Amino acid sequence: MAGLAEKPLRNPAVTWLRTYSRQDLRKDIIAGLIVAVMLVPQAMAYAMLAGLPPVVGLYASTVPLLAYACLGTSRQLAVGPVAIVSLLVADACVGPAGTVADVATITGRAAALALLVGAIQIALGLCRAGFLLNFVSHAVVSGFTSAGAIMIGLSQFGHLLGVKLSGGNSVLALALDVMRNLSDTHLPTLAIGLGAVAIQLLARFKRWRFPVTLPIIAAAILLVWTFNLEAYGVRAVGKVSSGLPAWRLPDMSWNGIRHLLPSAWMIVFIGTMESIAVAKWIATREKYRIDANREMLGLGLANVAGGLFSGYPVAGGFSRTAVNYQAGARTPLASVFTAALVLLTLLFLTPLFTHLPNAVLAAIILVAVIGLIDFKEARYLFKIKQADGWSFVVTFLVTLGFGMDRGLLAGIAFSLMLFVLRSARPGMSILGRVGEQEFRDLRRYPDAVTQPWLLILRFEASLYFANAGFVEDRIRELLAQQPEVRWVLLDMSGVNDIDGVAVSMLTELMRDCAAANVQFACAGMKAGVRDIVRRAGWGDLPGDRMFYPNLQQALAALP
Repeated sequence: MAGLAEKPLRNPAVTWLRTYSRQDLRKDIIAGLIVAVMLVPQAMAYAMLAGLPPVVGLYASTVPLLAYACLGTSRQLAVGPVAIVSLLVADACVGPAGTVADVATITGRAAALALLVGAIQIALGLCRAGFLLNFVSHAVVSGFTSAGAIMIGLSQFGHLLGVKLSGGNSVLALALDVMRNLSDTHLPTLAIGLGAVAIQLLARFKRWRFPVTLPIIAAAILLVWTFNLEAYGVRAVGKVSSGLPAWRLPDMSWNGIRHLLPSAWMIVFIGTMESIAVAKWIATREKYRIDANREMLGLGLANVAGGLFSGYPVAGGFSRTAVNYQAGARTPLASVFTAALVLLTLLFLTPLFTHLPNAVLAAIILVAVIGLIDFKEARYLFKIKQADGWSFVVTFLVTLGFGMDRGLLAGIAFSLMLFVLRSARPGMSILGRVGEQEFRDLRRYPDAVTQPWLLILRFEASLYFANAGFVEDRIRELLAQQPEVRWVLLDMSGVNDIDGVAVSMLTELMRDCAAANVQFACAGMKAGVRDIVRRAGWGDLPGDRMFYPNLQQALAALP
């Protein structure tokens, strides 16, 4: 597996095909069929969430799965439509309050969006730009997902209540819309929806091992058809197109791309991060390696395939991946068998969904997103580090109040601001001697021995233009507080890098202090940092006192 990182275009299938056995094939077939039973109703429900015809969800569950199986490094990741991405698709393609009403326009935009997302993912993967994902912290993703789950749930109340909602891009607008229409609730629709929710929750509580969504759908279809409930106001899916997804190139004009590009980037970040997180969770258990750049290639190819075959953007789904893993999937071939069963559904079974109530699909979505709301994570983040907790809260609140796009951007901006603030105020410790050879931070070891003529400082971060001023001010402040100091010994072991501004600052500081009879020495400098400061002329200082290997030798050499 180590070779994968060095050969980014090598097909990962080569690795697992070498040891593929008949037993692996049997497990993959079983897992693939089980996931397909779960995926078919989920795909239709998530397509409805995205504002698309249910059949588009099935299209997105066929060719994209085959494409990911070719290049993905995860052997168990179940790719397909997911809730958060579906909500982002609705925001991009349908617009607030259903701005776009033409189905052909919406499906065309969704396919173009998938193609755009895939192209970005492939470009990032080929450029080995997986590090960009690190700029979206886990706290931001968690806050965004939790807020998105609440918005998803509220958006489905229209189908659950049997009323028409005008929509909105904030939780307040959605909640007010629901309350305005409560008096128009269609009771038979509500009964069907609540019944579907109750059975799914019971299955979770009892930990039933088989997917209950399929029997729920079958029972609901039978109920609506037998009693002709559509005539009494129960809204159903209606005619679902049959046949294989058609190959077509969506409209990729510049005006369309410009409109979709912000949403495409959001889907790239959120979809890829969630997919890789799930893939790494499984890979850790199975003791194999996930390459983030290769995963972006696999996901990118899946989304390009979705765009070319009438689908919409896909990602790795946590619940389906967990089911795939627990069902015994050994390789990505399990996804091939899943796609095969979905294709058979498209060919032969779509007429059965004509009488499927929208309320049941809404119930499937509602239960699925419950697990995405994670306030325990917020409490954990505050417990570990408050800055991460506030990143969660800011992202969560802005997403709820102002919409998905602004929420994600606010979360990223806030977390980057915290990062800049932390790097602009690097850790600096005053050290004292503990025993004969050890030096410790006086804040943690107040009994450590110090000398009035000596100030030992340890930097705990790289030094560069953004924090050079803070470091200078802090050193001058300490020297003003301790006028008897004649030597400042800098422990540079924690400095991995230094730029020209920081070198110039330290050089000027040393000159100023030398005029006040205060000398400087450095210890523990790393080779790369040493090369930089030598070029700045530090090697010309008397006694070569800038380059002691450690504090002990530096102290022994000081006069």
